[in-house]
Amino acid sequence: MQLIFILEQVLNGLLVGSLYLLIALGLSLIFSLGGIVNLAHGAFYAIGAYLTVALADHIGFGGAFLAAPALVALLGLVIERFLLRRFYRADPILSLLLTFGLAMVAEQTLRMVFGAAPVPFSIPQELRGQVLIGDFIYSRYRLLILAVSAAAVLGLWLLLSRTAFGRVVRAGVQNPDMVAALGISLKPYMSAVVAIAVGLAALAGVMTAPISGVHPAMGAEILTFAFVVVVIGGLGSFWGVIAAAFIVGVVRGLAAYFYPPATEASVYLLMVLVLLLRPRGLFGERIQKFE
Repeated sequence: MQLIFILEQVLNGLLVGSLYLLIALGLSLIFSLGGIVNLAHGAFYAIGAYLTVALADHIGFGGAFLAAPALVALLGLVIERFLLRRFYRADPILSLLLTFGLAMVAEQTLRMVFGAAPVPFSIPQELRGQVLIGDFIYSRYRLLILAVSAAAVLGLWLLLSRTAFGRVVRAGVQNPDMVAALGISLKPYMSAVVAIAVGLAALAGVMTAPISGVHPAMGAEILTFAFVVVVIGGLGSFWGVIAAAFIVGVVRGLAAYFYPPATEASVYLLMVLVLLLRPRGLFGERIQKFE
């Protein structure tokens, strides 16, 4: 019976890790191509969750599931065009200040529109129920989250590795000056990357809303863990972020089972351990010099 409980916690850890992954991949993409550490990324996660609550009454959860990430992606395009684009070649501290300010504005706007108290939102009736395999019982909705997250990550990998768009993005990450010398402007590609990244964050928010609640500070809370995932995986590493997200999720899930007070601390202890052994992260490239 204890093995069943442990397996459940591992699955819960993978579930949490899949949500971290959707956010961390966007963070890594924006940093890799644009050089911007987006402190407002968690705000898009929260906006996606609130849009789900607002739209579900009108178009149902299925409609909100599709519409919320698309609307947040459009918002990301606007922000990239009029704000972020000005800071690609500027001092990184300026983009940090900008995105931090955006995060604060977004959180306070959500408080003013929806109130400071958590907004109740439950799993849609058609998605409720349990999957029973012997003595093992698990939520159908949670399994759906795992499946959708896996599909989203697979789709992103195919986009980056099997299309002309992906080839330009990867070349822009590795050698932007060479891409410019070939007469290719990275601006439209950066716009698309930002839209995809914030859309993934919003998708995570949509899926989280029915199981974790919706409140204004939820973006700031999850952003910290997403940054931990990026640091552990290695800046700019697609597979490193994937590996780190699931390792962090499983460690967090097991800690919640064996010693609940250390649930969050376990994640930071893991990060410290990885950085002591591999300062550049699990799959990060070696740093040749500091400037």
